[in-house]
Amino acid sequence: QVQLVESGGGLVQAGGSLRLSCAASGRTFSNPDMGWFRQAPGKAREFLCALWGTGGTYYANSAKGRFTISRDNAKNTVYLQMNSLKPEDTAVYYCAAERERSVWNYWGQGTQVTVSS
Repeated sequence: QVQLVESGGGLVQAGGSLRLSCAASGRTFSNPDMGWFRQAPGKAREFLCALWGTGGTYYANSAKGRFTISRDNAKNTVYLQMNSLKPEDTAVYYCAAERERSVWNYWGQGTQVTVSS
């Protein structure tokens, strides 16, 4: 099994920045696909970005230009740097690992991000 634990969420003013972390533990795997999602109240979970095991990245339009996904293999941690935050970025942010046939096998518990106007 793999455990994912997100951290770094909190309250920030519009225009500010946050860096979320996702620490992986348990079964070790080499360079898995990693992704970040978010879910705002009353809305469906939304894909934000992915860092593939090959090193490539993919960003949804809502994340392009403001969010950056990165990985520190030595720490088994994936990061989401979020800049120029807007009130509409308020949501619970989740990381996910190991994508197979469009399904992500492992999920974290989420971390709340609140952006005030």
